[in-house]
Amino acid sequence: MFADFDDLYLRFAYVIGKDWEICAGLDEGTTQIAYKGVDFNPKLVFNFPLECTFKSTSPFGWPQLVLSGYGMDAFGNDVVRGYGTTHIPITPGRHKLRVPLFVPRSSSRFQQFLAWILGRRPEFVDPKVVAHNAGREMTRVRSQGYVNLTFNIVTKDLQSLGFRTESSEGIHPAAHDQQKSYHQLPLGALPENVSQYEDVDRM
Repeated sequence: MFADFDDLYLRFAYVIGKDWEICAGLDEGTTQIAYKGVDFNPKLVFNFPLECTFKSTSPFGWPQLVLSGYGMDAFGNDVVRGYGTTHIPITPGRHKLRVPLFVPRSSSRFQQFLAWILGRRPEFVDPKVVAHNAGREMTRVRSQGYVNLTFNIVTKDLQSLGFRTESSEGIHPAAHDQQKSYHQLPLGALPENVSQYEDVDRM
């Protein structure tokens, strides 16, 4: 939602670890331009579906979705309206997330005025930088809107690698008690049939 802007579009991209690869789907793209309704609703509805399939043998570098919002300013310049990022949910099922967006700020009021006149607002050379921590502590930003996302997640063969992704609410009480009793045993006293990856989901 952008209360102060209209006629916006989003660019999206995925950031993944070195052990990951995209098997199907686009790794980046652009949505259509969205307009506000006639009832002065501040929401911009994109309804833009994203389909992507990832493959990996390690959870390190779990995929992140990076969003960048753009639109025209008063002088007709295409300027950035917000950056945001979120990790793709790790559990299967339907998830609704709200991603807050932010924009870089000028280093001074003079630079801010100059950027407004010239139509050159501060922006990142590579939008994927928002998915990393290095160097971000030196960047001045301000909040500007948010994007609501709906994920439909399907996972496959994670249990064969020793990983569980269901929430704790989905664990049967008896299984939960059994798992708890394993944690109370001395180190090296686990039964032979207990997987060494049993509690990886607590990462």
